Amino acid sequence: MGDSPAPLYARVKQMITQQIDSGNWPPHYRVPSESELVNQLGFSRMTINRALREMTADGLLVRMQGVGTFVAEPKSQSALFEVHNIADEIASRGHRHTCQVITLEEEAAGSERALALDMREGQKVFHSLIVHFENDIPVQIEDRFVNALVAPDYLKQDFTLQTPYAYLNQVAPLTEGEHVVEAILAEASECKLLQIEKGEPCLLIRRRTWSGRQPVTAARLIHPGSRHRLEGRFHK
Repeated sequence: MGDSPAPLYARVKQMITQQIDSGNWPPHYRVPSESELVNQLGFSRMTINRALREMTADGLLVRMQGVGTFVAEPKSQSALFEVHNIADEIASRGHRHTCQVITLEEEAAGSERALALDMREGQKVFHSLIVHFENDIPVQIEDRFVNALVAPDYLKQDFTLQTPYAYLNQVAPLTEGEHVVEAILAEASECKLLQIEKGEPCLLIRRRTWSGRQPVTAARLIHPGSRHRLEGRFHK
């Protein structure tokens, strides 16, 4: 007895995958609308919709409400920077990690935080400001805002014993991260915390992380330029 033919939606997925794999539809290419695909392929709208939904769930397509469906970046070309625990990084160099907790409090999300964490303005967020030291030398300011719904016990933690990254990865395991890197001049208060001269160039990493579809944190990580470098490796 031969194999039964693939269901119609699976055939649509196969056709779309072929377009992506061949390079005809590169990353960020706008996929034809459902009605256009119905006309082009001759399948029902329900079949086309299921194929697009499943390919979106698989991370092959990105659907933006009211805008359209686009080809996602292939996973093999993911961001250069991975998300690491700074305490582990320092320990891997055979050095000693310590930290100083400057701020650990509850706030109402302003417009910028609400946008970054995909929540309404005024919703509860937790704010921590921590300075990380490597062999008693400050190497990073971690200015972090946390979705209170995802980590309700965040303010009860002792972050001198466990970093926010390690704690959050336990309660809301990281599935996705975003980095934006900038060169900045640190503000006077930041220079004081990092024990550097005013106007010294610093590296700022803006990091957002998700657990599933839920945004977990939005953080600003500030490193003195003279004490930090970024390394990465990628394959094509």
